[in-house]
Amino acid sequence: MEYREEMATVLDFEKPIVEIQKKIDELKKMSENSGMDLDEQIQTFEQQAQDYKKELYSKLKPSQKLQIARHPERPKFLDYVNLICDEFIELHGDREGMDDRAIIGGLAKIDGKPLMLIGIQKGKTTKENLEYNFGMPQPQGYRKALRLFNHANKFNLPVVTLIDTPGAYPGIKAEETGQGAAIAVNLREMAKLNVPIVAIITGEGCSGGALGLAVANRVMMLEHAYYTVISPEGCASILWRDAARFADAAEALKITSKDLLELGLIDEEIPEPLGGAHADYSAVGNSMKSSILNSLAELSKMSADELRNDRYNKFRAMGRFLE
Repeated sequence: MEYREEMATVLDFEKPIVEIQKKIDELKKMSENSGMDLDEQIQTFEQQAQDYKKELYSKLKPSQKLQIARHPERPKFLDYVNLICDEFIELHGDREGMDDRAIIGGLAKIDGKPLMLIGIQKGKTTKENLEYNFGMPQPQGYRKALRLFNHANKFNLPVVTLIDTPGAYPGIKAEETGQGAAIAVNLREMAKLNVPIVAIITGEGCSGGALGLAVANRVMMLEHAYYTVISPEGCASILWRDAARFADAAEALKITSKDLLELGLIDEEIPEPLGGAHADYSAVGNSMKSSILNSLAELSKMSADELRNDRYNKFRAMGRFLE
C-alpha cells in the first residue's frame, strides 16, 4: 500500500509501514530544501518498507484479513463494473413494487462477451451506505436477483455475481416479507439454471446473505476477502458470550481464501496487489477480469445438463470430517 496523506483509514497492523513512509517523505523534503544528497538513505528506507510489507502481507492472520475485507476504501461493486465492463445496463426492480439498492444487476459486456452481472453494493460515505443499506439485501433484492437469473437463463447468458455483504438485512420488516424464503428460493433456482455461473467473494461473504448469490459452477475469492457461515463477532458472542474474541473465532472458522481453497469450498484465489485491493484498483480489476473470462471459457464448453450436474456435484461434495 502506497502511503497517501489523504488516506482516511490506516489499519492498526499497517502503522509501522506508514511510519517508515513518513520518514522517507521527510528525507525527500529535507533533500529538496537543503540540497543534500540523501538518495542512498532514501533508497535504503524504501527497500526496508517494501520488504516489511511483503513479509507482513504474506503472514496475515485471519483477523487482519477481516480488517482488509472491511476496509472502507476497498472497491465496491460499481467500481468493479467500471473496471471490468465494456458496457453495463442496469435493470431495476423485483416487479413486485421495490428496487432494493443493496443488490444491483444488469446486462454487461466483458471483452465483448455478453453476460448478466449481479452484485451486492456497499457505500463509501454515510449517505451512500444508507442508500445501499450497508450492503445488506432485503428479500426484494434477492427476488430482483432471481428475476435477472431467469432473464439470463431465457436468453442463454452466463451469470457473474460479485458478493460483498456482512449478511442479509436482519430487520423485522425483512423477516415479515420473507427473507429466509427469498434466499432459499435463490439457492434452489440457481442450482437449476442452464447457463454458466461464476461467483466471486470480493470482500465480506457472510452467511446466507452471501450464499443467496453464490450457488455457482465456479466460486472464487479475492485474496483478502472472507467467506463464512457467521460473522466472527457473532460466532464469538454465541460460543464465548464475548464478541471481543472475534479474532479467536476468525481463526477457528477458517474464513480465508487459502483455508477455503484447501477445504474445497472455493475453486480459485484471485491475487490482490500488495496492501490489498484498495491499494490498486486497476490491478485487482485486471486480475478479476482474467479469472472471469478464463472460467467462462472453460464452462462454455459444457452443455446445460453438464452445468447443472457440475453445480450439484460441487455442493454435494462439500464437507470434511475427522474420525
